[in-house]
Amino acid sequence: MSAAPAAPRPATDDELRALARKLRAHSLRMISQAKTSHVASCLSVADILAVLYGHILRLDPRHPEWSDQDRLIMSKDHAAAISYAAVAEAGFMPIKRLGEYARNGGQLYGHATHFGVPGVEMSSGSLGHGLPVGTGMALTAKRGRKGWRVFVVMSDGECDEGSNWEAILFAAHHRLDNLTIVIDYNKIQSLDRVERTLGLEPLTDKFRAFGWNVREVDGHEFSDLRDALERLPMEAGKPNAIIAHTVKGKGVSWMEDKVLWHYRPPNEEELAKALAEVEAS
Repeated sequence: MSAAPAAPRPATDDELRALARKLRAHSLRMISQAKTSHVASCLSVADILAVLYGHILRLDPRHPEWSDQDRLIMSKDHAAAISYAAVAEAGFMPIKRLGEYARNGGQLYGHATHFGVPGVEMSSGSLGHGLPVGTGMALTAKRGRKGWRVFVVMSDGECDEGSNWEAILFAAHHRLDNLTIVIDYNKIQSLDRVERTLGLEPLTDKFRAFGWNVREVDGHEFSDLRDALERLPMEAGKPNAIIAHTVKGKGVSWMEDKVLWHYRPPNEEELAKALAEVEAS
């Protein structure tokens, strides 16, 4: 297919909120059943992915090979569970496949793979790879005079990686205004808070100094996210950075802003309690 990408049907805040609830619930079940990690990382990014998949991205799940569709790279790849949930809810694969997550014989690995998983743009594992690849994709689109856009969802801890700052320099140099990064700034990485691990501030000033347009938003406020993502590019000739302030573990009160839930999976009792909170939100 080579026709221009169709704009998605506008979604209401209620529709986006319902999608985010589904993404959180899928992630909780997948991680609990597989007894694996990164549930809080999934919960913090759910609203961002709901707005991207439910309102912004120009995609056609019926034709995942469509060359003109927007690209989304989930660079914070430890949140693979919610990435799979997002492409399943978008229609790229049956919801029942989410049961394969981190299971022997399944293809939905604990860190995202694109092999056999339509809708996932790239396989990744180590942090710091998504933005360099996305930058190359954006340059390809520019040089080929293509209309598709590249979105890279990153973690705040991932901003520690030097490979990202090389890509940030490169993107500004090549005027890649078709490239947008969304940083899930939940303030916790791995074993401690970001500010105590390797401080990022003043993050907005750093991006501006590197030649990017920057906007800070509440990463759980759908109207803020929609407004920022609808106004792209922010300025012709400059790549776009959206710093989304979020809460680790958002949606489950006793997981919120807790380092513990970076690695610990919920047991059956905790899963039931968490699902009840999410589904009531």
